[in-house]
Amino acid sequence: MCDINLFRNIIAFTNRNLSKRPYLEQIEKICSCHPKALVLREKDLPEKEYCMLAESVIKICKQYKVNCIIHNYIDTALKMNCNSIHLPLHILEKYHMYLKEFETIGTSVHSIQEAQKAEKMGVSYIVAGHIYNTDCKKGIPPRGLLFLEQICKNTTLPVYGIGGIQLNKIQIEQVIRCGAKGVCIMSEIMKM
Repeated sequence: MCDINLFRNIIAFTNRNLSKRPYLEQIEKICSCHPKALVLREKDLPEKEYCMLAESVIKICKQYKVNCIIHNYIDTALKMNCNSIHLPLHILEKYHMYLKEFETIGTSVHSIQEAQKAEKMGVSYIVAGHIYNTDCKKGIPPRGLLFLEQICKNTTLPVYGIGGIQLNKIQIEQVIRCGAKGVCIMSEIMKM
């Protein structure tokens, strides 16, 4: 059972390697909780395979009225008529002038300077992290809540904290108190 109030502050990031059940079944479970959006972040897949997977995921997202955000592959997003894209900052820098078709453009940042650069390029939101210890960044100290607070104070964009964030109200509220619009969660979302 999902806490819908909790999920409205969450952008779910996917990673099929973490899923304990069949992947599309897991996507449906996530979407049934109605997160703010779902970023299809299967970055190890070649674009052709990613495109095939995106077709199925977009269909599930539409069924549950969850915004599906394509990660990294601009051509796939255009082919799928998906108007939301999340790009690593270095790709955004290269292609930001060619993204007029997209209603929602997101990127990830790791400093105030990167957040300000992303804002100048016209993104819709930024993801800042990593906030807490996470297996995804093993051995790299977290940037913490103070870092997140500084990012939020230095941009007018909606900011979402990422990294080691658990599916619990206390931690999500800590992140939001820093000025963030919400959180991004991958590991716990894919294992729930």
